[in-house]
Amino acid sequence: MVADEHFIIRIPDTLPLDAAAPLLCAGITVYSPLRYFQLDKPGFHIGVVGLGGLGHMAVKFAKAMGAKVTVISTSPNKKKEALENLGRKTVAGSGVGGIEETQEMMNFAAKYDLKPDIEVIPVDYVNTAMERLVKGDVKYRFVIDIGNTLKATSS
Repeated sequence: MVADEHFIIRIPDTLPLDAAAPLLCAGITVYSPLRYFQLDKPGFHIGVVGLGGLGHMAVKFAKAMGAKVTVISTSPNKKKEALENLGRKTVAGSGVGGIEETQEMMNFAAKYDLKPDIEVIPVDYVNTAMERLVKGDVKYRFVIDIGNTLKATSS
């Protein structure tokens, strides 16, 4: 593939490919506003509404940036997830950057070993995956391994 170098980012060697793909979507979607609104410094109190694909990355980034994070969710399962697996102490009920910022986000994720929680699936599992989505039986997101070449690096 040939591409203009202005549209290419380098995936750090320490960041597995299966983790890099969701970072280019959910990762930059939450990283960019944290940086834009200067919430990337220790001591801020940040509320994250919803603990899905975007929310869990927002919690991970904000925590790595030194913020105190409160997850806002109405789901009892998400409360348990936030408290036990993402290390949050509190759970309340109830713009995407350019190429330079995307590269910065990838480097930040690699430096702090931040990877999205994903389930790598083979392409022939897609129909079952869709059925699981309908049932709400998906923790955060699927990464479809079309070439059957990825090894999962996160759960």
